[in-house]
Amino acid sequence: MFDSLPKSSLEVLDWSWEKYQPFVDDLGNRELTADNIHQYLIDWTRFYELVMESYMRLYLATSMDTTDEVAQKKFHAFLDEIYPPALVALQKFKEKLLVSSLSPDGFEIPFRNIRTEVALFRDENVPLLTRESKLVTEYEKIMGTQTVVWEGEEKTINQMRLNYQNPDRVVREKAWRLVMERQLQDRDAINDLWRRFLKLRLEITSNADLPDYRAYRWKALLRFDYTPDDCVTFHNAIEEVVVPAAMRIYERRRQQLGVGTLRPWDLDVDPIDRPPLRPFDDVTELEEKTTLIFQNVSPRLAEHFVTMRQEKLLDLENRKGKAPGGFCITFYTKRQPFIFQNSVGIHDDVQTMLHESGHAFHVFESAYLPYYQQLFAPMEFNEVASIAMELMAAPYLVEHQGGFYSEADAARARVEYLEQSICFWPYMAVVDAFQHWVYQNPKDAMNPEKCDENWGQLWGRFMKGVDWSDLDEAKVTGWHRKIHIHTDPFYYVEYGLAQLGAVQVWANSLKDQAEAIASYHKALALGGTVTLPELFATAGARFTFDAETLRKAVDLIEEKIFELSQ
Repeated sequence: MFDSLPKSSLEVLDWSWEKYQPFVDDLGNRELTADNIHQYLIDWTRFYELVMESYMRLYLATSMDTTDEVAQKKFHAFLDEIYPPALVALQKFKEKLLVSSLSPDGFEIPFRNIRTEVALFRDENVPLLTRESKLVTEYEKIMGTQTVVWEGEEKTINQMRLNYQNPDRVVREKAWRLVMERQLQDRDAINDLWRRFLKLRLEITSNADLPDYRAYRWKALLRFDYTPDDCVTFHNAIEEVVVPAAMRIYERRRQQLGVGTLRPWDLDVDPIDRPPLRPFDDVTELEEKTTLIFQNVSPRLAEHFVTMRQEKLLDLENRKGKAPGGFCITFYTKRQPFIFQNSVGIHDDVQTMLHESGHAFHVFESAYLPYYQQLFAPMEFNEVASIAMELMAAPYLVEHQGGFYSEADAARARVEYLEQSICFWPYMAVVDAFQHWVYQNPKDAMNPEKCDENWGQLWGRFMKGVDWSDLDEAKVTGWHRKIHIHTDPFYYVEYGLAQLGAVQVWANSLKDQAEAIASYHKALALGGTVTLPELFATAGARFTFDAETLRKAVDLIEEKIFELSQ
């Protein structure tokens, strides 16, 4: 029967659930034995791949154009009619597998994950999770349609970022305030949406018989190797080690700019009045030069990227109506990635390209694994794949290596990136600590003013060195503009933990590039078949939260900043 399934989700995007039902019945009725468990998991994988790729393609269509009502309608129809019974069917397959106690080679970690997912699943949560997905698209639509008029032309929020690099401080401030004024116009709409998100998540938690939503998400995110208390330890380590380093960076910038205090619109401009970095003119140039960079890092990785270009698995340019941000998703039927981003011609776009390509390489490297359950590495390691790629690709940004810049501009770009890496950890701590507060204090968090207050307090604790006086409204609503808080709750500490792992991988590459790349390949190829600490170790890093390891990472970054600045 499963031989008759289409080879691509493109053929099933308009399927009704009735067309899926025979395949569900076949898997549900099949007796499991040691002889047929492999084929059972292969067929289960085929079913999953078609359903989830359909989900991804429909979601992607709504992201590529948030104003496309037809795409919205199709995606919502899928969420209403296909996704809920698919979740129920997958739950039954998991239960069937657990009852059989059969576990083929390489399935120990997926088996552990399935036990947790089965224990967490509730039928009554299926429609609630569907509603949550719809709220996500509503948030993205609000953010994606924000534009301003600048010098007589309509500009997206992303396009306005170019003006933050203007050497004229008056222009920078004017642009920054215009963008913030526009974003604050949606304050009530986002607050209303936030209440609906929170109410829904509390209902999901109650149905799952767990004490709070944090406990629910810990299980849903399959976090077996660290606890909420470990996150608090990490926050404290960041406050001790990284906040002073970030303050040193901000103070150096303030002195270079020759200003009394550093303001939010002073963070992107070159501090010694060099013209803004403009690495490429269009996305074709971005793709071509990125290909050459990867050729230097690893010819095998370059081949993956060429495949993405040839098969049109990239949507890189920013445009009106496009959802914000950047991400890499998987088209499961062919085990291929797709990269989505919003490029406007600045260096951050290059870093995003390298970052999301790291995720894409993870998809390619683990594609040989037979069962879909083996593909899902923990997000904490997925981000090591992406951040380590940013760091290991950095030496090849220079033109003579095929990259974007002269030697001087490449060094400048690397310094800016490394400084941003240090400044990121405190911001990550704000985002993560805020979410811990929200879901430990849901009654207070239902009041957006209380959320503003908590965000402001955390900002004062971690984000020292920038003057936000008379900008309180913009400062305390920063949580509005952090997409993960709304669409992927608790998914952000992964970046901080992964950056610590990635810096260790990078440190190895500075000693022996070939060996570090080989370890990187090996770790990515493991997919989700070993534990999180084992994945880190295979890549050449330790999975940890302590101040000592963090200090070594910060010391290395600061040493490299000093070296490149010369």
